[in-house]
Amino acid sequence: MISSMKDLFLNETKRSILFLVISGLSLLISFLEPEGILFNTAWIAILLCGIPIIKEAIEGLVTRFDIKADVLVSLALIASVIIGEIFAAGEVAFIMQIGSLLEELTVAKARAGIEKLVHLTPLTARKILNGKEILLPAKEVAVNDVLRVLPGETIPVDGVILSGETSVDQAVMTGESLPVDKGPGDEVSSGTVNQFGSFDMKASRVGEDSSIWRMIRLVQSADAGKAKIVRLADRWATWIVVIALTAAALTWLISGQIIRAVTILVVFCPCALVLATPTAIMAAIGNATKHGFLVREGDALERLAQVSQVAFDKTGTLTYGKPQVAAVESFSPDISSEKLYLLAAEAELRSEHPLGKAVVQGYKQSYPETAPEAPQSFSMLPGKGVKAMADHVEVLAGNPSLLEENQISIPQKALDSAADYIQKGCTLIYLGIEKRFGGFAALWDTLRETAPEMISRLKQLGLTPVLMTGDHENAARTIADQLHIDKVHAGCLPEDKLNYIASSQEKKEMVCMIGDGINDAPALKKAHVSIAMGGVGSDIAVDAADIALVNDDIKELPHLVSLSRKMMTTIKCNLAFSMTLNFAAIILAITGILNPVVGALVHNAGSVLVIINSSLLLTYRKK
Repeated sequence: MISSMKDLFLNETKRSILFLVISGLSLLISFLEPEGILFNTAWIAILLCGIPIIKEAIEGLVTRFDIKADVLVSLALIASVIIGEIFAAGEVAFIMQIGSLLEELTVAKARAGIEKLVHLTPLTARKILNGKEILLPAKEVAVNDVLRVLPGETIPVDGVILSGETSVDQAVMTGESLPVDKGPGDEVSSGTVNQFGSFDMKASRVGEDSSIWRMIRLVQSADAGKAKIVRLADRWATWIVVIALTAAALTWLISGQIIRAVTILVVFCPCALVLATPTAIMAAIGNATKHGFLVREGDALERLAQVSQVAFDKTGTLTYGKPQVAAVESFSPDISSEKLYLLAAEAELRSEHPLGKAVVQGYKQSYPETAPEAPQSFSMLPGKGVKAMADHVEVLAGNPSLLEENQISIPQKALDSAADYIQKGCTLIYLGIEKRFGGFAALWDTLRETAPEMISRLKQLGLTPVLMTGDHENAARTIADQLHIDKVHAGCLPEDKLNYIASSQEKKEMVCMIGDGINDAPALKKAHVSIAMGGVGSDIAVDAADIALVNDDIKELPHLVSLSRKMMTTIKCNLAFSMTLNFAAIILAITGILNPVVGALVHNAGSVLVIINSSLLLTYRKK
């Protein structure tokens, strides 16, 4: 379905370009009037470009009584043909179709975000019945069924773990950068991924009541509620038509010359008005592309100029979304912090857990001259940590419960120090060395270097930054304090982000949402305008957004806001100029100074000036 819509769009665009090329050549031949031509070739432009305009105008009037700019264009075309001004009619039709094509090229293509969300839901589930595993379609799972989920599998429904311990990647639902340890009694959500150990669970919400389907409905409802901006030429079309017809009728009655009335209709055609918005938008999109932004919705920049708040997801947007070692502290007198770091890296060398990988990577970066060696033995303890023999020393690396099981107590001094790191939003790996407490490694999601300056520049532009994240309060507050962001919402589920945006926009506070994860998709859809991190972000987040930041360099966000405002200023200047030129041409037409052909050339010269003014946006950069 999506593919066929894209093919249809491409075919229609190719056909429009072909018709414009043929029409342009026919007008050139008509203007030069070479010998041997049996008919006025401007008729070709009228047939290829004019007939579709007339057809659409009639359909709009008859079916919806919808008066748009194409109504006046149709009247001018028909009147020009009646009095024999074929070239003027063809020229007006040609210019109008150029404007229409420019608008089509800025319209969003068909997107498949909903389909990708649907694909996240597993097709099958492992039901436990009489002690045996039965593979059945996920849609047939009933409430209270007992299911088994193996390592690497996506959880099919919402439920509660009955037995087994594991780590679950919940990025789909919460955006958390790290897997969360789960055990008996803990809730798990559909669409999230079981990382390591297998577990049995009891289903609590199934089918369309599950978390992933609630997410799908949120995205659908948010998209349906977003209003599209109406083209200014169409918004003013009713008044333009009334004024043009009145002026033409009065001129004909007073002067008795129908050619003056037709000239008024021709010069009153809103060609420059139609071109004012799409040419500025396309030039601004070209500028944005050079700065790493892929604008996917034609009116996205127009909406961006109206926002008063910029809401950020934390993980992967303001931060890199990858854990890094913040500190390693030793509480053993005979083991230095560097030695403890090495033992931790060697113990985690075979680990597939993101925290373990971060420890190994961090050690290699901090001490490139010393490579950690493979452990003599290694075992993964799902939901707890790892146990390894590193450098012929038994090392335990994991959570406090792992140390408790091995009768290793954590001294109060270490607990106090750990609490400080936890307060800053760090995740800790506790280390046991030969049945004694060795210390801990603190890891956190690091801030992007360009984030502080970017937030400061957004504030200078009068925008209010807001932090919304699925992480806990401490992690959110730490990042917010570093960036001087006052509005913070932590522990957010997808619907919490969506509800905040909805409530803000009800207060006429338009919000720009910036995120990277699947869990951000409903909020990205609901926001007045949305930007997805195209490099690290999920495909679904990019599909849900109006703009994708291709290289993830957030420092250019203030430029994009400034560009959107400059674009709106350019559009207003274009509109003011085109209307002034039209009224001046009308006065000349009323007095008989302009005929239809010259009138068409004069007012289409205005269209050229509008295009030139818009093109200045290609090189715009706020000083």
